[in-house]
Amino acid sequence: MAAHPSKPGDNGTLWHYLSDLLAYECVNGGQISIITRLDRETSGLTLVAKTQAQARSFCRQMEARTIHKSYLALVWGWPQQDVWEIDGPLGRLGATTHSKIWLKQAILKEGAPAITRFEVVQRFSRPSSNGSEFSLIRAIPQTGRMHQIRVHLQASGHSILGDKIYGPDQECYLEFIETGWSSALEEQLLLPRHALHAEHLLLKESGLSWTAPLPKDMAAFIGNYSPIFSKT
Repeated sequence: MAAHPSKPGDNGTLWHYLSDLLAYECVNGGQISIITRLDRETSGLTLVAKTQAQARSFCRQMEARTIHKSYLALVWGWPQQDVWEIDGPLGRLGATTHSKIWLKQAILKEGAPAITRFEVVQRFSRPSSNGSEFSLIRAIPQTGRMHQIRVHLQASGHSILGDKIYGPDQECYLEFIETGWSSALEEQLLLPRHALHAEHLLLKESGLSWTAPLPKDMAAFIGNYSPIFSKT
């Protein structure tokens, strides 16, 4: 489900459903504002303000970096290190070179500052087949750029499973737009959506926090492999 409308006619978004659910509040001066927006295929927590005043407060906290978020991602391969950081400014690739995908982001010198810290949570292996090493990664973004975690993991050499744009071949995205999900795409990507999950959200100023458990599709994938080590 998309978080908010991106073009005329979009009406099945999170924003629409919340507007219906909170119609009474909206009629009485409320306003729905999605503060921490997620990519369409990303699961997990999102923060929503129900009033304009609260939205302003949340935006101030975001600017002060007192709203902390962490994500879990299933990626290809085993990172060499257990903890690392990517400091890579991000911008739209098509702004500097030809790109078949208009929204594709890339690390660009002239891009907006973007920093992500990564930690290996668990490594997985299935010795019976080639190319079957995977890892569960915790991503802690220090900034909030479009596709930041996905681009920084690709730059680390460990793209997210199921990622049609930043995975093994961007042509997967173009094929998906044309044909929808197929057995050929499943063979390349393994999962029908990118395996990224917003697991934790902390409002430092108020001390409020929430955690969303790993979704069923990611948990099921992990269950098919043998853990090498785990870290909480």
